[in-house]
Amino acid sequence: MHDPIADMLISIKNAGNAGKSTAVVPFSKMKETIAVVLFQNGFIASYAKKGKKVVKTLEIGIAFDGKAPRVVNVARVSKPSKRVYLKADEIKLVKNGYGLLVISTPKGVMTGAEARKAQVGGEALFKIW
Repeated sequence: MHDPIADMLISIKNAGNAGKSTAVVPFSKMKETIAVVLFQNGFIASYAKKGKKVVKTLEIGIAFDGKAPRVVNVARVSKPSKRVYLKADEIKLVKNGYGLLVISTPKGVMTGAEARKAQVGGEALFKIW
C-alpha cells in the first residue's frame, strides 16, 4: 500500500534539499488543497495543475530562505494504516509555532491554528517545519 500524500511531501522536501526550483507529483484534489494551504503559509512558492484528462500533474514551486529550502522536515501523523483524529482542544503548536500542523476537517483542509480557532477537529494529516 502506498501513501500519495507522503510521497508528495517527500518530493517537496527532496527537491528543496537538491536545490531544484520545482517538484512534479501526480495530481489529485486532496494534494491540490494541501498545496493551497502550504502556499498560503509560505512553505511552497507556487503550485499549478498541468496536463489534461488522464495525465494530470501538480507542479509545485519550492520556496527558499536565502539558499536554504523553506521545508526542513515533514512528519506524517495520520497514515493509511493508522488514522489519527484530534479534537479542537487537542491541537498543539508544532515546533513552538515555527512549524505547521495540517488537518482535514469537515470544513476542509486547514492548519491546526485555523481549526482550533474554528473549534473543529478532524484527521491530523502531517506536520511540516
